[in-house]
Amino acid sequence: MKRLFLLISLLVLSKFSAQTWATEDQYIQKFAQYAVEEMEKYKIPASITLAQGLLETGGGQSRLAQEGKNHFGIKCKEDWTGKTMKHTDDAPNECFRVYDDPKQSYEDHSIFLATRKYYTKLFDLDMKDYKAWAHGLKKAGYATNPRYASILIGKIERYKLYEFDEVDSKEVLYAILKKYPDLKDDRTFMARMEPAKATKKTTTPVTVKVPYKATSYAQQQQRVERIKTKAEILNSILIKSHPNGGLKYIVVPEDTDVQYIAKKFKISESKLIKWNELEGTAIAKNEVIFLESKNSEGNTPTYKAESGEDMYDIAQKFGIKLHKLYAKNRMDEGQKPLAGQLIYLIDKKPRN
Repeated sequence: MKRLFLLISLLVLSKFSAQTWATEDQYIQKFAQYAVEEMEKYKIPASITLAQGLLETGGGQSRLAQEGKNHFGIKCKEDWTGKTMKHTDDAPNECFRVYDDPKQSYEDHSIFLATRKYYTKLFDLDMKDYKAWAHGLKKAGYATNPRYASILIGKIERYKLYEFDEVDSKEVLYAILKKYPDLKDDRTFMARMEPAKATKKTTTPVTVKVPYKATSYAQQQQRVERIKTKAEILNSILIKSHPNGGLKYIVVPEDTDVQYIAKKFKISESKLIKWNELEGTAIAKNEVIFLESKNSEGNTPTYKAESGEDMYDIAQKFGIKLHKLYAKNRMDEGQKPLAGQLIYLIDKKPRN
């Protein structure tokens, strides 16, 4: 009887172990594509993103992942305006973000890392050095577990997730199929392969609104294409790191407004207007927009104003608060610099 009980116990444990492996493999098959797409946009190693997702969700089985589509355990924070759920983590009934789709969770994770000062130094690392990124995340305070870095590295090496750091979004599905050949019999997965065969990059669908105008069909189609192209360009904006202290900023590739930027990067409109000292909500093509508060001084002592530049242009160029820039140069607000005028960016201009 004891032998029978022992045999049954071993079979149950074996089944449980196999299920754990299958769950993590299935997670990789389903979400590696998102990790690679985020790597292209935000320069975060796909291996790191995927390993974090595996760890945080328990292979996709956590309550946060199942009910809230939250794959990275990101809490609400003060700037979150979306749906929420209560979950016990470091403390009882903490507030966590809820998403409509896991893809949103993956992008929010990228934005979370790219727009917070704690993680600035990560983006100075080699994108293919997953070990440095793992230790960097732990050092920056991403997780409290003292073994967090070694756990991430263990998952990356166990499943060879570093292979996804070498592919792009057009190749990722082929890389998954090579890793898991049995997927050739999976109709759902093979259906995902069809767009890849046509070398179409998978992107978030862009909703295009075309105002009605009484014109010919051909002219209307041209207008649709222009609007569609503009929407797709805006959808591909990348976050950059400014030389002045690693401030996060973007260069707007097309005319848009504060509402669009706020929605895309999940930052309140009022903060964007305040941080960038905007007088209205319209944002012109090629404008520099900061995603966090600018600094009180620059990273270089002086700058010679160019013809046509005003103090706002210089403040945005060097990531300095406009009122601080006026004060450093003993200028009244609204006063314009002359072409070639020496503008002080760190110290105050000496008195004549």
